Amino acid sequence: MPLNLRKIVTYTEDVHSEGGRLAAAPFRLFGVAAVLANPWAGRGFVEDLAPEIREIAPQLGALLTGRILELAGGGEAVEGYGKSAIVGTGGEVEHASALIHTLRFGNHYRRAVGAKSYLAFTNTRGGPGASIQIPLMHKNDEGMRSHYLTVQFSIDDAPAPDEILVALGASIGGRPHHRIGDRYQDLAELGDLNA
Repeated sequence: MPLNLRKIVTYTEDVHSEGGRLAAAPFRLFGVAAVLANPWAGRGFVEDLAPEIREIAPQLGALLTGRILELAGGGEAVEGYGKSAIVGTGGEVEHASALIHTLRFGNHYRRAVGAKSYLAFTNTRGGPGASIQIPLMHKNDEGMRSHYLTVQFSIDDAPAPDEILVALGASIGGRPHHRIGDRYQDLAELGDLNA
């Protein structure tokens, strides 16, 4: 089963200063989104989504991982990472979830960047121009708040009602002037080291 891909859109952001203070080095955010036909559109309620997941998710994972690594300059450069999917208004949120919540999709990215953390995610329904919000976390340490970030952009004509938009996000670096501590400091201060 082919992807039935309509377009791929990339996004890059270089932040040179934050809060009126220069960053030590430019902080970089990347996004890449694929817009494809929803394979379940127009079929009514489909009980078994597995055949399309097995066929489409690995192709999408490989495609988007390759593109995000090109933008970032390789897997070693990526620090924060995440994923997102938006189903058009004619589909179910389950359709968006189906293509990203499978190891057949996510393991391409995880392995390429040498990650230990799970991929932060959003899965929503929306129409053309919907906000694509890709939450990020550090690829090896989900408690590092410096890398709690969101890549945000939109595509004016996507997703159409019978489409799904699937995206990956990445960062090189964390927020330029991170100063809120991390999860481990809170746990220590609260005396709750088992949480």
